[in-house]
Amino acid sequence: MAKAATPARTKSGKTGGKRSALQDVVTREYTIHLHKLRAPWAVKSVVDFARKSMGTTDVRLDPKLNQALWARGVKSVPHRIRVKLERKRNDDEGAKEKLFTYASHVVVTSFKGLQTAVVDAE
Repeated sequence: MAKAATPARTKSGKTGGKRSALQDVVTREYTIHLHKLRAPWAVKSVVDFARKSMGTTDVRLDPKLNQALWARGVKSVPHRIRVKLERKRNDDEGAKEKLFTYASHVVVTSFKGLQTAVVDAE
């Protein structure tokens, strides 16, 4: 007699199904490659990267990140930029989405050896 298979359990103890993004309020740091892009496209690619990596459609840029992207003009955008992406709960009354992503600039001296890192939310 064969033993019945039990459903796979996730870390939270639930069985099967999708993970809830509401439980995943998280902060991560990424390095984004922007070489050969102009400033308007660089802003759009940062927003698109944040949308894909954090899984939210509502992405908000910090004004200092926007200034860092535009600091050297339209044509000479930095080759790489370090960005902190924070997935937060949306507490607005008429919000369509329950989560949003806030992208801010992280100043680093060198990009050598940097990897994606999960940061503790302050």
